[in-house]
Amino acid sequence: MPTFAGEEEPAMPANDRLKDIISHLPHKPGIYKFFDDHQIIYVGKAVDIRKRVSSYFNKSNQHNKKTLKLISNIRNIEFTIVDTESDAFLLENSLIKQHQPKYNILLKDGKTYPYICITNERFPRVISTRNKIADGSKYFGPYASITAMNVLLEMVRSLYPLRTCTYNLSPENIAKGKFKVCLEYHIGNCKGPCEDLIDEESYNLHIQQIRSILSGNLGTAKNYFKDKMMEAAQEMQYELAHSFKQKLDILEDFQAKSTVVSNTLTNIDVFSITSNEKCAFVNYLKVVNGSIIQTQSLEIQKKLDETDEEILASMVVQLRHEFESDSKEILVNIELTLPLDGLTITVPQIGDKRKLLNLSLKNAMYLRKEKESMNEKAKDTNEVRIMETMKKDLKLAELPKHIECFDNSNFQGDNPVASMVCFRNAKASKKDYRHFNIKTVVGPDDFASMYEIVTRRYRRLLDEGTPLPQLIIIDGGKGQLGMAVKALKDLGIYGRMAVVGIAKRLEEIFYPGDTLPLYIDKKSESLRLIQRIRNEAHRFAITFHRSKRDAGTLKTEITEVKGLGKATADKLLAKFKSVKKIRELSEGELTAEIGKSKARILLEYFGNQTNRSAPAAI
Repeated sequence: MPTFAGEEEPAMPANDRLKDIISHLPHKPGIYKFFDDHQIIYVGKAVDIRKRVSSYFNKSNQHNKKTLKLISNIRNIEFTIVDTESDAFLLENSLIKQHQPKYNILLKDGKTYPYICITNERFPRVISTRNKIADGSKYFGPYASITAMNVLLEMVRSLYPLRTCTYNLSPENIAKGKFKVCLEYHIGNCKGPCEDLIDEESYNLHIQQIRSILSGNLGTAKNYFKDKMMEAAQEMQYELAHSFKQKLDILEDFQAKSTVVSNTLTNIDVFSITSNEKCAFVNYLKVVNGSIIQTQSLEIQKKLDETDEEILASMVVQLRHEFESDSKEILVNIELTLPLDGLTITVPQIGDKRKLLNLSLKNAMYLRKEKESMNEKAKDTNEVRIMETMKKDLKLAELPKHIECFDNSNFQGDNPVASMVCFRNAKASKKDYRHFNIKTVVGPDDFASMYEIVTRRYRRLLDEGTPLPQLIIIDGGKGQLGMAVKALKDLGIYGRMAVVGIAKRLEEIFYPGDTLPLYIDKKSESLRLIQRIRNEAHRFAITFHRSKRDAGTLKTEITEVKGLGKATADKLLAKFKSVKKIRELSEGELTAEIGKSKARILLEYFGNQTNRSAPAAI
């Protein structure tokens, strides 16, 4: 399959180069690769390469932030043509695994899963290994759970006495008597092939049964031990019969724990997915003869806000490859189309297969719940740490779980307002935010305004019996802090909570009665939180002040238009809210609202205002 790339043209601007590359892309199935300045950052598949790649650049207003970031980093595009959509799908997954691009979801945890290996030698050993070597040995796995693998390995070793030594047990070496039996023979864990105490045919019969067990078929071994038990019982060798009965019980107990729904189910792969905004959680069950022989649950971080269908399709291919599955039937919990020949993909609704799928989904949901719980605990720990730091930095008596911050806003004394923002457990509690219209102060007096709003706020809390905050922050220096303290003293609650002021210029923290400010480390989490609270209070106050000022300006301006009348002005303001929107209305729209003659009066007024505000030529 030939690979084509955009030619390097240093003189051509990046956007023009990409447009040129896209214009030469083929209308054929294949894969495309996006590069930044150094490496592959994304691999995708397409039925029509040019259409798919063009969609990134032609529909930018429909993309989310993550996709827009990907597009902004693209410096070059390469593509590979393939024969079918199926080939494109497989090649895409292969390239993702090889290059691990930053914007593709993929399995890249670096884990090496263990196998159970039946060695390719005379009198084979059954061992665990992480290195799969093409030496003729038979490998089973890989196993996602080491515990599950060890349970299976332990069961095999308890059923069959196998050698564990690494001797070369060739007929010549055994005939020469090179080896002696070890402790494993004396305690009954080995039959002593090193001294020819078991023939190769009997030993290999055990190996054959172990292969069946590891393949998920316990029937052969169960029948063998059942026959042996009956033979021993008929010959009145009751101790031997009992030992075979114990081995049969081990197999049946293992099968009872492993069989999920029905032993009539054959070779099936089961996949389920559930997701939240940031991650997807996928569970995979590999089922043989009704028994789960492999299971894996994964958390997948979303890179480009991929859909569940996109993520699951990718995981099906990657996990089947990882766990070497050749099953032709796949069960999933969402509708899924994979362009792969010979696969049957279904969403079962009833019966044993549905029960099996529900088990898989239950595992995926458990992983999601566990991860989300861990994230919430991490957030809570973060918040407690920040509050502990603030308590220490500000020398507070108690943890500042409830913080309130006040700020004033006015323009040359006009429309004075104030705001109070509330933070609980280091997070903004917007439902508790409050605006204040200054009622008792005339002119630009920030000190008196602060006294008024602090008094009003905490008189109300006292009247309602609402708990007081642990910390009050005043956006301002000593003067405003002093007025806030006076308000608290007049209410009789000074000393029941901490109160500090923060001055903007040097980020100084002032305490009541202390002439010297406190300087907190600029990198401190507590200072960053104080700044965030202060900035939020300032934003909230400014927004309120602007809306109030604009409303006052509009009412004055519209009602002063001669020939318009107050009722007409109020009607327009009630409907369009701002003079800006009224100015943007066409003559026809205005006529429909207030009539032709009044519409002309208003348009004439706006025209005169525009001419008057135009700068004089110098």
